[in-house]
Amino acid sequence: MEAYAKDQSKNPPPVNRLDRILRRFSRAAYGVAVLVLYIMVSTALGMAIAPALWVWSRLYPLTTELPGFLHWFAAGSLLAFSFFVFGLALLVVVPVYNLVLPTRVRPFKAGYYTLAAVPWFIHNGLFYLVRYTFLPFVTLTPFAIWFLKAMGMKIGRHAFINTEYISDPQLITIGDDAALGGSVRIFAHYGGGGNLVVAPVTVGDRATLGLACCVMGDVVIGNDAVILPESVLLPGSRVGDGETWGGVPARKISREDMDSIRKGIQGIADHPS
Repeated sequence: MEAYAKDQSKNPPPVNRLDRILRRFSRAAYGVAVLVLYIMVSTALGMAIAPALWVWSRLYPLTTELPGFLHWFAAGSLLAFSFFVFGLALLVVVPVYNLVLPTRVRPFKAGYYTLAAVPWFIHNGLFYLVRYTFLPFVTLTPFAIWFLKAMGMKIGRHAFINTEYISDPQLITIGDDAALGGSVRIFAHYGGGGNLVVAPVTVGDRATLGLACCVMGDVVIGNDAVILPESVLLPGSRVGDGETWGGVPARKISREDMDSIRKGIQGIADHPS
């Protein structure tokens, strides 16, 4: 990091004085940004926890009138219910924060410690607050789709999203009837060589992303395309309409090769060991 701080040859020129300060005092600026994010996240959590505490305080006294085990069963159930009240409230609070704070992410290529990276940093910080706490509990429900849309993700009609492993939702577009399988990782950024690159991801209509595949920034997947499970689409990949891609890194697989793969799978099924 010290070497990078001295070598700015691959970094675009600063856009203003604040950008120059961020680059010159990168470590200190990063520390301040993290602390500010923690403060914002704490207030968001507080706003989401407040209604859960209200529900608990109102209903818990009723459980104390129950005898023995029934009291503890009712108290435990109430605590679990309060958690879901907190989670659903968080799905509303975080998009509001994302709306009022400077989180308008735009595609860019620049250093990690630049003014251009600040909206990206805040946007993902807020999104991860939900991703790592409550989003897994509502994946595959209308609540998750609503939240992703509220965070700026463009989702077509009847899209099937069976994953919470998402980053940069503002720069992700999912087409009509597209299907994202379990544990698919999709994010609109990548880094290397001293630069952070933020670039959109587009998944076309009726495209299918198989189990646990990985889609990185600056990727376009065409209509009716198929990405095989566990595959990795590197930045710059352009998957044509109706094509099948697979592997690490993912490459186009011809129809003949796919037919051969299917026959091989059927052969294993026909001759179990």
